[in-house]
Amino acid sequence: MNLVVLQNGLDNISFAILLITLLLYWVGAAFPNLPYLSVLGTAGMAIANLSIAALLGARWIEAGYFPISNLYESLFFLTWGLTTIHLIAEQMSRSRLVGVVTSPVAMGIAAFATLKLPAQMRVAEPLVPALKSNWLMMHVSVMMLSYATLMVGSLLAIAFLILTRGQEIELSGSSLGTRISRNHQKPVSKIINYAPEILAESHPKGLTTNGNSTTAVLEFVKTDNLESATLLSPQRLTLVETIDNISYRIIGLGFPLLTIGIISGAVWANEAWGSYWSWDPKETWALITWLVFAAYLHARITRGWQGRKPAILAATGFVVVWVCYLGVNLLGKGLHSYGWFF
Repeated sequence: MNLVVLQNGLDNISFAILLITLLLYWVGAAFPNLPYLSVLGTAGMAIANLSIAALLGARWIEAGYFPISNLYESLFFLTWGLTTIHLIAEQMSRSRLVGVVTSPVAMGIAAFATLKLPAQMRVAEPLVPALKSNWLMMHVSVMMLSYATLMVGSLLAIAFLILTRGQEIELSGSSLGTRISRNHQKPVSKIINYAPEILAESHPKGLTTNGNSTTAVLEFVKTDNLESATLLSPQRLTLVETIDNISYRIIGLGFPLLTIGIISGAVWANEAWGSYWSWDPKETWALITWLVFAAYLHARITRGWQGRKPAILAATGFVVVWVCYLGVNLLGKGLHSYGWFF
């Protein structure tokens, strides 16, 4: 009974911490001159992560099996995965923007699990015979971790699209080689060497001197018989490249997890139902999810795509992951359905 009370307290505490963390990140983004808000946001994510870990641990002790057998448990496991991957991505990028896009999703999932699910779905019940297998921990936990990882990578891709909205951008591994076009025109960022005294008159700031010449990053916009130049922001370009790179790396981590999860699920299905693949709605959407992110990685690695095109593909993957994880389970009819709505 004490464990049940502890769980009820921890899920509400986790939700409250994530809500506060969301506010910290968003206020910090609105007032960048307050850097301590970002530190508090990171601390809030870490505390929420530990609270959810304690919740799942108490659930494990009470039920006697790995707590990932129903929607309530899987939602909190997904939230724990999101906060874990968030902390990794934030450490890699050193940017509060990671928390701006991940904290609303983590808070929303915790709120849904805590406030929206029926009471009977939050109660730990004995496992059905089909779930009494060592594959439960192997398959479901890896799939949930892959969902969390791919979601964070996709959210960063969405942030990249927002930062570069209205522009066609191709990253070449260096912010100085970034090509940008606005309003369907074809402006191009170039490295141009001028004498220092010429550039100092029109662009006294943001210039770097190298020997007898000064390097400036200029954006040339073609208009009617007019070519004008404006200095690009190196900080913004650096942020854009960082977000794109971290998104790619995080998705590159989530894709092998998804592959392992699908393979382990096929093996478990063969043991439980005598078939590796039965085209259950969940299996079909897992395959669709795999294909979407396989296409993203193929475009990045083999085709050399960078910038908005692969980011759009990754953003699409965010929706596909949610359909695979929650939409099929709640709305579809199959071996993996929770049967809440139908």
